[in-house]
Amino acid sequence: MNAQATAIVSQLEALGSQAEVAKVRKRLAPDEEAFGVRMRDLFDLAKANTDLPLAEVHRLLDHPAYEPRMAAMCILDFLARRRLTDATRRELYEAYLDRHDRITTWDMVDRGAPRVVGGHLAGQSPAPLHALAASSEPLERRTAITAPLHFVRAGNADDLAAGFAIAAGLVSDSDPVVHKPVGIYLKHAGARDPVALRSFLTEHAAAMPRPALRLAVEKLEPADRQRYLS
Repeated sequence: MNAQATAIVSQLEALGSQAEVAKVRKRLAPDEEAFGVRMRDLFDLAKANTDLPLAEVHRLLDHPAYEPRMAAMCILDFLARRRLTDATRRELYEAYLDRHDRITTWDMVDRGAPRVVGGHLAGQSPAPLHALAASSEPLERRTAITAPLHFVRAGNADDLAAGFAIAAGLVSDSDPVVHKPVGIYLKHAGARDPVALRSFLTEHAAAMPRPALRLAVEKLEPADRQRYLS
């Protein structure tokens, strides 16, 4: 590991505590290593290292512990917020997808997918999202529906419709790692296009897991929420 990535790992280890390990462990695999770093501290360290070369980000992703990999996702996210050339934005996107096997928790997806994946795909073909939505891996399916959150803020009408199409493909997914972000996407996309949300719910509400449906209708008027939930 190069000195830059090594230094970040050392700082993360120094910030760790056993009290935080217990909190982090709730979202990790039983044998997954963790230092126990508070999220605020991890975000601040990542933000201070946003100029880290992409090769060093990959070295963080190689680390077995959760925090270096989460820091890598944060760095990709902070980079994607900048004004970038199309070529650089594609490099970040490819780094995320090429190393998806190093994404092991839902919060890594939620941190990186909207700006890194969605930011690159806005205005382009949604075919990569459909490929992810067809994956047998729940976290890849989560990426498919979490990336379009960027479309709600910054996409065009076709992008927003593409997000609704991804949601339709995952609407009855039984895994909470997937169906909860389906509901979250619908909630936010529906605030931008209420007609599209109502049309979606009229067709799909009966097939949706209840947690996803409750999230999807959260911003509707009480009478409308009751109609879809009844």
